[in-house]
Amino acid sequence: VQLQASGGGLVQAGGSLRLSCAASGSVGVVNVMGWYRQAPGKQREQVAVVTGDGRPIVVDSLQGRFTISRDNAKNTVYLQMNNLKIEDTGVYTCLLVPRVGDDVWGQGTLVTVSS
Repeated sequence: VQLQASGGGLVQAGGSLRLSCAASGSVGVVNVMGWYRQAPGKQREQVAVVTGDGRPIVVDSLQGRFTISRDNAKNTVYLQMNNLKIEDTGVYTCLLVPRVGDDVWGQGTLVTVSS
C-alpha cells in the first residue's frame, strides 16, 4: 500500500488549502485514515482522522477551521484547511490504519503559511 499526498504549498494567513491523500495498492479494509503534522522544532501531532464508520474527528484546537472527509470508493482522505494561521505551518502526513496489517504513512506535504 502506498499513500500519495498532495495539495500543500505556500498560502497567506487567512487563506485555505485542501490536502488530498490517495491510497493505492492492496488496500483492503481500512479502519482509519487521517492526517498528522509536524511543525518546525516540534513533535508530530494528530490533526484529524476519519474512522472506519466514517466519523470525522478533528482535534479540538482546529475545529471550526479544519474539516476532514473521506471517499471510500477512491480510498482518499481530504483535509480542508480554512483561515490558516502561521502556526499551521508544517509537514502534513497522512496515515492509513488497515484492519489487518501495519499502519502506512505517506511521504508528507509541506504547508507554509506566511504573514
